[in-house]
Amino acid sequence: MRIIAGTHRGRRLTAPAGQATRPTADRVRQALFDMLWHAPWAGRERIEGARVVDAFAGTGALGLEALSRGAAAASFLETDRAALAALRANIAACREEARCRVLPADATKPPRADAPCDLIFLDPPYREGLMEAALAALRAAGWIAPGALVCAEYGALPPGSPLAPPPGFAPLAERAHGPAHLLVLRAEGGG
Repeated sequence: MRIIAGTHRGRRLTAPAGQATRPTADRVRQALFDMLWHAPWAGRERIEGARVVDAFAGTGALGLEALSRGAAAASFLETDRAALAALRANIAACREEARCRVLPADATKPPRADAPCDLIFLDPPYREGLMEAALAALRAAGWIAPGALVCAEYGALPPGSPLAPPPGFAPLAERAHGPAHLLVLRAEGGG
């Protein structure tokens, strides 16, 4: 696993041993950031200078990729001890301590945000139904700015059961990449 592009391009990231953490694969991250970089509803200006929250952060690959591509700051929410150790090691390897904030917190019960974020990454454990709960909790705690882009990764759904965005979020794009599915939403209240 490595950073795909930007100032930290090629930097290897560590992940904890075992199955508790499922890092977003390089090819899935590449596909997501290609969408963000080139879509008419996004563009590089949605990444460059953005405040980012990486919820269910695991190794921090999504937030660190955003920083590598020009995001201003990133907050990481994670509860697993091994994942927190890997996350802190990856931030140190990228020398991004000054622009990162690690919170040992549950994304479904987050602390109050210091400021709302423009770009939200959600990569909860597959098939546990945590995306909707996390979005509601993050919004209530002030993490999601009006018009923010939410990039969620989830596992395949059973045939015929489409994922409906939670109230207050409009779907922009959905893509499948093997077992990973990406969903990009826009928070209501902004462009």
